[in-house]
Amino acid sequence: MNSEKSLRTRNTHEKKVKSAVRKKLGRADRTSLNDSLDGEVKAFLIDEGQLHTYDDLTKVNPVNPTTVLKCLQARYRAKVFYTHAGCTLVALNPFQLIPGLYSLDVMKEYHCAPQPTEFKPHIFIVAEEAYRNVQGQVEPVNQSLVVSGESGAGKTWTSRCLMKYYATVAASSLVKTQDTVERLERRVLESNPLMEAFGNACTLRNSNSSRFGKYIQLQLDRGQMLVGASVQTYLLEKTRVAAQPMNERNFHIFYQMMKGANDEQRKEWKMAHGQRFAWLPNSQKTLEEDCFEETVEAMKHLGIDAEKQGHIFKILAGVLQLGNVTFCSTKNESQPCDIEKQSKDFVHNCALLLCVPEEELQTCLRVQTLRAGKQSALFKPCSLANCSVRRDCLAKLIYAQLFEWLVKFINESMCAEKSTWCNFIGLLDVYGFECFQLNNLEQLCINYANEKLQQHFVAHYLKAQQEEYVSEGLEWSFVQYQDNQSCLDLIEGSPMGVFSLLNEECRLNRASDAKQFRVRLEKELSDNSSMSWDKFSKLPHFTVAHYAGKVSYQIEGMMEKNKDPVPPELIHLLQKSQNPLLHQLFSDQQTEDPGTRGLKSVVTVVSKFKSSLESLMKVLYSTTPHYTRCIKPNPECLPLTFKKEEVIMQLEACGIVETIHISAAGFPIRIPYTSFLQRYALISNSAFIAQRTSGNALLSLVSVLFPPLPSQP
Repeated sequence: MNSEKSLRTRNTHEKKVKSAVRKKLGRADRTSLNDSLDGEVKAFLIDEGQLHTYDDLTKVNPVNPTTVLKCLQARYRAKVFYTHAGCTLVALNPFQLIPGLYSLDVMKEYHCAPQPTEFKPHIFIVAEEAYRNVQGQVEPVNQSLVVSGESGAGKTWTSRCLMKYYATVAASSLVKTQDTVERLERRVLESNPLMEAFGNACTLRNSNSSRFGKYIQLQLDRGQMLVGASVQTYLLEKTRVAAQPMNERNFHIFYQMMKGANDEQRKEWKMAHGQRFAWLPNSQKTLEEDCFEETVEAMKHLGIDAEKQGHIFKILAGVLQLGNVTFCSTKNESQPCDIEKQSKDFVHNCALLLCVPEEELQTCLRVQTLRAGKQSALFKPCSLANCSVRRDCLAKLIYAQLFEWLVKFINESMCAEKSTWCNFIGLLDVYGFECFQLNNLEQLCINYANEKLQQHFVAHYLKAQQEEYVSEGLEWSFVQYQDNQSCLDLIEGSPMGVFSLLNEECRLNRASDAKQFRVRLEKELSDNSSMSWDKFSKLPHFTVAHYAGKVSYQIEGMMEKNKDPVPPELIHLLQKSQNPLLHQLFSDQQTEDPGTRGLKSVVTVVSKFKSSLESLMKVLYSTTPHYTRCIKPNPECLPLTFKKEEVIMQLEACGIVETIHISAAGFPIRIPYTSFLQRYALISNSAFIAQRTSGNALLSLVSVLFPPLPSQP
């Protein structure tokens, strides 16, 4: 009854709007076109009290940034956080828990509904649509749920909800023992908090920001039941371990240990009460993510026993001790730098926790080993700055390998045998678009990934749908949209692009010169409209016009980060560790003197990232995608606060208005010819079956099954 009343109210409102629009348009001879368009907007906004009832933005008329923004604002005020935008779901982050919004009862309601799309917009509609797409196809097609948005928009939370939904509705009917079902469901769900503990951190824009990308494949058997899962990760921001931006924090796991450890654990980890660690800034800040017990519980359910947990936490504690080690120069430059007196205990504790020889640890941090031929070795004292670089390198190396091992262990604990599953639903949660006061290689890679995803959206929907209408002979005038191909050519172009020039600079194996590289960029790429420079800036940089806005990248340090060199003596040291897990992490690693490497043998950070991202895009293009655009309503992450300027920039950047235009004017029912015959031929007469290859027969059947809607006044 309430829905019928709401529908009548909305229809009445729409009639008023159309009547008002016609009156406005009737005066066109006395007003300019712009005035007429302004009149349409004003007419639409006559009764703002009803705007929150527009659950699909394709119903907005006229469609422009103002009307779309007003509808979203009205729905947000009414505490309605999901809105359809044609093929996309728009999700506004409330920045607070909304009781009952994601309960088991709500999941069952959407899962059991004959037509979930008739319910109010929700992330569970997207989840259910993807699930039914696998179930309902004659030949099931893999599905991908692409969750996008800037940092703090709610992507991680949305991915959690999707995981919970599938673990609930797809695992509950498994023809196995209930214990098996619960164990699988629990492992799939517990992988989230564990990866968040090791891969997420508190940033200026988000208290639980993913500092890595992940693509989770939920594996389904022939009955479309969940039988396993696997996760692929991308570009962990390992630099955060040893260098945290101003007013930000390190990875959650370190704070969890410091705040959640009992007295016995503190003693074992050399982590006394009141102990301060240089790599744990803002430790006084309390977050709900600082939950050590939850992480330990997740480890247990994933099969990481107490012994392995002990090895993991000792390694992490050793990394923290390493961060407190500082150096001082000596009067004799031919001698290695000294370790400062107050750091002696930290070096000792670090060696104990990592189970490596203390003297060798000190030597590795302060002395560089140079190979001269196969037999002889030269020992060169490191400069003061170089000692700190080697210390940081050791910490990043350990943490990155530990994270990689953890992901591998998670996959082994919940991945099904290939013979037992035939299709998957993929959940993509990647870092959001980033623009800080200082941006370097990490932000360039992150924003490049977002550009690739935006291109996927443009290619799949904004471009492909319109080309399909034209190829089928339908009357269609193209809707203009922002194409980011120029920006992608600038970054990944071959033979000349930012990445290729960076790699070339690294392969030359010479001292990096930021100013010289800036000149090279300008010489080779100045013709690209997406590249610019601030001529008044003293720091070498370049500015890229991304789809979501301009970002200036500092060049200083970019080549070093791309090379990501690891001194071989550090790996040799870790291979001698008596900690079984740490020894395992590095036992198979090959070491090589960087000075002996050929020009083509250097594998850079951007090369590895570009390759892994290309693999991901191949998977996405082979699946049926479903888009969820997460929107951040205010930059301060305040509960239920809507700032128009913040929202409008995101709507324009990700092409929401263009999407609505195409969806509103397009054709919602699209079924391939062959599939249509297979599904509906049985309900037709024999004349149709005899003419089943005739396009006219198909059209006649379509007209019976999907009669045209009555014309609107």
